[in-house]
Amino acid sequence: MKTKEAVARRCSCRAYKPYQISEKELTIVLQGGNAAPVGMGKNETLKFTVIQNRELLDKIDAEGSKFFGDPNVHPLYGAPTLILVSGKADDVELSMCNASCVVENMAITATDIGLGSCYIRGNIKAITYNRELCEAMKVPEGFVPCAGIILGYPTKEPEEREMTTEKIQVEYVR
Repeated sequence: MKTKEAVARRCSCRAYKPYQISEKELTIVLQGGNAAPVGMGKNETLKFTVIQNRELLDKIDAEGSKFFGDPNVHPLYGAPTLILVSGKADDVELSMCNASCVVENMAITATDIGLGSCYIRGNIKAITYNRELCEAMKVPEGFVPCAGIILGYPTKEPEEREMTTEKIQVEYVR
């Protein structure tokens, strides 16, 4: 798939088939994340945690349900894989920017290889101050959860959207 096609097909997947992605696919997505631009090339300011343990995913999902105030909300949508991106706590703003670049690279890479994905932020915010969950997710000391991406096989193939410049207002200064 060409980059433009992957970008046009990339969408937030909220329904997944009930089986795990392959190690090869996971590696390809992690490579996409590692290829993302990181401020001043300081890759050591980020950490990835791949979570595929169903029990832990369910705890993370439940914490998100509490955060959103609705037990019927399941912010991980039953996805079999969550990649948590943590950043240095001493510069959370930069960590958030870097995490966003990394997650989008992973999302486009996932689309390219036929996986569904969804950028997860609200649920990550919900678990940021839950020390027990952070320890279970192996968030290193001095780091905070910044963003996440859920991955799996989509129940429905994403459609290619028309590329446009009309969705977001553009102001030209020439």
